[in-house]
Amino acid sequence: MTTLHLVDIEQRDMIASFPSFNPEQDDLMEFRRSLVEGTTALLNSGAVKYEERLIPGPDAAPDVRVILFHPPKTSRTTSAIFYVHGGGMIAGTPDMQAGMLDRLASETGTLIVSVDYRLAPETPFPGGLEDVYAALVWLHESAGELGINSERIMVMGDSGGGCLAAATALLARDRGKIKLHAQVLIYPMLDLRTGSTNAPSDDPTTGEFVWTRAQNQHAWSAVRGELTDDDPQFGYLSPAFMRDLSGLPPTFIITGALDLFRDEDITFAQRLWKASVPTELIVYANAVHAFDLLPSSLGKRVRHDVLEAVRRLL
Repeated sequence: MTTLHLVDIEQRDMIASFPSFNPEQDDLMEFRRSLVEGTTALLNSGAVKYEERLIPGPDAAPDVRVILFHPPKTSRTTSAIFYVHGGGMIAGTPDMQAGMLDRLASETGTLIVSVDYRLAPETPFPGGLEDVYAALVWLHESAGELGINSERIMVMGDSGGGCLAAATALLARDRGKIKLHAQVLIYPMLDLRTGSTNAPSDDPTTGEFVWTRAQNQHAWSAVRGELTDDDPQFGYLSPAFMRDLSGLPPTFIITGALDLFRDEDITFAQRLWKASVPTELIVYANAVHAFDLLPSSLGKRVRHDVLEAVRRLL
């Protein structure tokens, strides 16, 4: 049985443009290459300029690369968006979204910093997360130099980057050094049980396209490494397991009705509401994972909704 008939009619023929990855047969390096090339082709219509820096990594780890998208010089906004790219935490680079981030910087008049964190399986948890957090600390401490207000930093991420964004918000809350202004989670990957026999829910209408159950379980296994269920850091690996979600910043979440992550995203939003965290959630009908990347009426609508939400939260 296929769910193709449920997919947005404008996007049905385009979902095949997304790179596919069968963990049992395909080469991860090839998937990484095709993901970057495919996403770059979808999001970047021409040459995009950005500033590149290397900042100190966490503890004895290598330096972390970040890329900066500066707003127009006429902008008076002192806010910043700290962005974490997607790719299931096993693939992707910030450069592949350069066109989108450059437009977002211009449309919001906001500085955007995107982080190039280490990927699994070469670097399992917590390496990638600590890279992201180190970059956030750098942004916070460099606020004066960059012309931003250190108390007006929003964390934002998509898919696997949404997981790292949510985990970074939890780290910032618990380490007490940075008070984030908001978080925006684009179809975030939050629960490592999804796609397994232990999944809290498993709707067969989700997860057929773009990001599948097999991909999800492969990625989570790579990121998790040897971390055990009873490790006190487990909630930072998979934010769905964090018992206490109170004290997090105002949150905006989107997901698709056909996205494998739909139910875990809805559950996370419900838990945020119960924890008295101001939270908006939009679930788009006929939408698969990464549906916002495709040129269509649906893609245009979600990009508008995200832009307006970012503007409100900034």
